[in-house]
Amino acid sequence: MKFHATELPIPSIITLWRAAMSAEAPNITTKAAIRQHIWEHIGRNNLANFPRPVHHRIPNFKGANAAGEKVVAMDIFKKAKTIKVNPDKPQEWVRYKTLEEGKVLLVPTPRLKTGLFNRILPPAGANTAILKKCATREGITHYSAPVGLEHKITIDLIVIGSVAVSSKGYRIGKGEGYADMEYAMMVSMGAVNQDTVVVSTVHDCQVVDIPDELTDEHDLMVDYIVTPTRVIHCQGHTQSSAGIQWSKVTPQMLKDIPVLKDLREKERRLGKNVTLKD
Repeated sequence: MKFHATELPIPSIITLWRAAMSAEAPNITTKAAIRQHIWEHIGRNNLANFPRPVHHRIPNFKGANAAGEKVVAMDIFKKAKTIKVNPDKPQEWVRYKTLEEGKVLLVPTPRLKTGLFNRILPPAGANTAILKKCATREGITHYSAPVGLEHKITIDLIVIGSVAVSSKGYRIGKGEGYADMEYAMMVSMGAVNQDTVVVSTVHDCQVVDIPDELTDEHDLMVDYIVTPTRVIHCQGHTQSSAGIQWSKVTPQMLKDIPVLKDLREKERRLGKNVTLKD
């Protein structure tokens, strides 16, 4: 596949960073190595706010709210009615602005233990302070209701965090695979399609080269990368439309993710092949 990217002018400091990173890490050839490099760089250069350390997390990078404001200013955000945002700290501002604008805010349930989504439901007449609380982890716990597979929803925009992204639209998360699983499940339930826009907010230093060979056809791709200083439009890629690949799902995964079991039964009744991985 051919990829290209259209982006706003890059500040010279970012150009210098990219050159320095290439010089520091010319042989990074695994996702794990790229994650480790990003985590170490962010920690070493004090580029993240609480929670620290950033290892094994989506980094709460400094300037996250500025990046969030850039998302809010985009036409895709303004036009969206239903937005799914991951529950991590650096995307908290986007969650708050989604609620403030009166849009439907969906967040994935932690580790998909109790379902796929929760809808955040602020109390009637909620003021700014309450809306901001609803956008936090605590608020997600206390001001939300589960959205079952039986609900017909259409997601207009996905906003997600990352450990690393590339201008081609490649994304690397924490390594647990939940974002890819969530997206595949959303495809299977008809909540998203190949035209659903995916945005990732990150620090400028998290935009790196990711070799083509590290990506899989079922990996979640990013359409826009938004940093505190720029917006990158990643063009030319095709988002997977396959949904859950049951041949890659193990019985243990089915046990650990109850909603996956429910979705499998739903697709079995539709006559689909839901044979699991041996």
